[in-house]
Amino acid sequence: MNLEIISKYPAESRHATPLLFVHGAWHGAWCWEVHFLDFFASHGFSAHALSLRGHGNSDGRGDLRGMRIADFVEDVAEVAQKLACPPVVIGHSMGGLVVQKYLEKYPAPAAVLLAAVPPNGVGATTLRIAGRHPLIFAKANLTLSLYPLVATPQLAREAFFSEGLAEENVQAYAARLQDESYLGFLDMILFNLPKPGRIKTPVLVLGGTEDAIFSPAEVNATAHAYRTQPEIFPDMAHDMMLEPGWQTVAERILAWLEERRL
Repeated sequence: MNLEIISKYPAESRHATPLLFVHGAWHGAWCWEVHFLDFFASHGFSAHALSLRGHGNSDGRGDLRGMRIADFVEDVAEVAQKLACPPVVIGHSMGGLVVQKYLEKYPAPAAVLLAAVPPNGVGATTLRIAGRHPLIFAKANLTLSLYPLVATPQLAREAFFSEGLAEENVQAYAARLQDESYLGFLDMILFNLPKPGRIKTPVLVLGGTEDAIFSPAEVNATAHAYRTQPEIFPDMAHDMMLEPGWQTVAERILAWLEERRL
């Protein structure tokens, strides 16, 4: 399986530990390349983002419907094992769930969860989406395709972006969204949820007040499961790496990593 990896390297390496970014549903490695990879490279980190199988420019797009969260975990493990040492793993949304499952099996010096799927899954999120868009939700289930849920710039903004993001940016990002694994979606509802009790890795948990996918209460539940306190950013929607104010999020992650001398 050929996996797309986007890497940015520092002009002067100041941190031995690499960073590995894992995207969420409907996205690919591109979402980290817009701002985050260059930011962390400019602060002395080797920064890498992969596109999970079936996403971005990775192999498997035609088989995406049947891919499982366990497959995505193995993608992260494959890329991590190619790096000089175990990386800090940073996951957004579905990628946050993948990171949680990865930490059950593989070592990592630290992890960051941005607007991540909570340990109890996406059941509440699914009900909210079904309530807002019952016909689109029905179509997604009848066709076993999740793309209808994000198929227009208007739906993309509702799901991922605040009103503060310029319309031209919404249009550009929406054009890069893609279908998502239907079986992976079922895993996130019930069949492959995280087991936080197995995880001893230090975890930073971040969320946004304007997140339409995972509410601050759900972010708080994630943090509680990992025995920490969440940090909730005001006026921030779901795609924290692309939102206005993304740099504030990146700077908080950087400070947390530097506190741990990583």
